Amino acid sequence: MTVLDTRHVAVSPPRRGLVPRRGGGGGAAGYLFVAGYAILLLAFGVFPTGYAFYLALTNDKGQFTGINQFLKVAQDYRFVPAFTNILVYLAMWLIILVVLTVLVAVVLRSRMRPGLSALFRFLYYIPGALAGVASVLVWLFMLDPDVSPASWLLDSLGLHSFAAVLAPGHLPVIFFLIAFWTGAGGWIVVMYGALNNIPDEVLEAARMDGAGPWKTAWHIQIPMIRQWIAYMTILAFAAGTQLFVEPQLLQTASLGRVSPTWSPNQLAYVFAFQQGDFNGAAAISVFLLALGLICAGLLVARSNLFTLDEK
Repeated sequence: MTVLDTRHVAVSPPRRGLVPRRGGGGGAAGYLFVAGYAILLLAFGVFPTGYAFYLALTNDKGQFTGINQFLKVAQDYRFVPAFTNILVYLAMWLIILVVLTVLVAVVLRSRMRPGLSALFRFLYYIPGALAGVASVLVWLFMLDPDVSPASWLLDSLGLHSFAAVLAPGHLPVIFFLIAFWTGAGGWIVVMYGALNNIPDEVLEAARMDGAGPWKTAWHIQIPMIRQWIAYMTILAFAAGTQLFVEPQLLQTASLGRVSPTWSPNQLAYVFAFQQGDFNGAAAISVFLLALGLICAGLLVARSNLFTLDEK
């Protein structure tokens, strides 16, 4: 039986510049950095959500009613149209947003010179600097054939009046255009940054293997940023379900041609501030929360969003 003689085992000296990690150091600073966000999250996220659940499960006298509030709002004649409208809008918004933002980011990253790419990224981002109300007002001007600089395009589509433009079947497209115009630029910048994190050695290896730009994008770049794509989809879905400002302003500007309950958020607003039914409005908000959590959970599970990459 051989015994290892440890007297002659060389021990490597610690690397220069590395300081042994001490337990407990820096803990207070970490909690301090997190505290501000945690307070805001509790004040404007957790507590309002808990209060919404309380209202949705009780009546105006504070008595527990179980799922009665959910059944009441689900049986309202405006509930199904409102959720149908938002689902049609979301399908259009999410599919086109994901496809176009990733495509544009790949083109800017791989097919353009850095200076020109930076210029286009800046131009794409400018509409996102506008507040939601301002962007809707811009689009009200653009969609009115009487004053729009694109009136020739509206006329060619058979839209000769503002009322024709705001026909119910056109509203998902209008809201998609407004949302894409204001939100896509920021996501293009995010996707561009994600593509920049791909090591150049990986892309060079693909080129040496004979992969062209589009094969490289489809088989390497897009799969390597799938977590960022899932993150974008989750946040875009959450923002899409909260659609309120755009239909509300169009409803006011069109003198009632757009339904005041076109989206679930508008329906909740009507329940709360026109009918005085805050419990019903809370039930609608819980429906939206459940819809968002289910879709986010599916995306997180399929994309491994929170899985750390092995080094």
